[in-house]
Amino acid sequence: MASGQGTGVNEERELLDKIVEHELDMFLSVPADGEYSCRQHPESFRLHRRAQFSVWSRETLASYLRDLLRAEAEGTNLMTIKYARMGNIIPRFNNNPLIEAILAIQRRWQREMLARYPRLMRGARPLNSQEDSDSTTSFETYLRGELESYSDDTLLLLHRDMQNLDSRGLNGSELVYGHLVKEMGYSSIEEAEGRTP
Repeated sequence: MASGQGTGVNEERELLDKIVEHELDMFLSVPADGEYSCRQHPESFRLHRRAQFSVWSRETLASYLRDLLRAEAEGTNLMTIKYARMGNIIPRFNNNPLIEAILAIQRRWQREMLARYPRLMRGARPLNSQEDSDSTTSFETYLRGELESYSDDTLLLLHRDMQNLDSRGLNGSELVYGHLVKEMGYSSIEEAEGRTP
């Protein structure tokens, strides 16, 4: 059993690594008016994307990797679609109702994070799309753009993952940040919050 669990962890890590590298290639190819600092720090991109995917099931990760590979084979850049939707440059790309269902769960989780860890979350995106501006994209707008780039299969699996976490009383945003701060050298979110000025 232990060896099976180890194999599962290795499979998930391999899936994560493949997803993040395919995403990074797409991200670096997104047309941009200027050079953004995040393009010059691929390790930061990898760190944040791995944290996000750390709460996904292996099945959902595998589905999203298929999305990326299919898009590449078709000559489509999912990151370009995501950022074009965030900027409202192109019309809605995917009308799957699961997008709004996932958004509802993740907005609630993020709202709880903002209230519980105000210092750690001080630099986070504003929560709602009404707070979008020329210089700031809200959590809601960012996530909606990302979700619209996923296939219906991936959205179905991701919604199931989010519901599973929610039904167990777990906050997916807190799990993501927990992963992120540990990778940054903290023992917990509480420690990161306490040491944030």
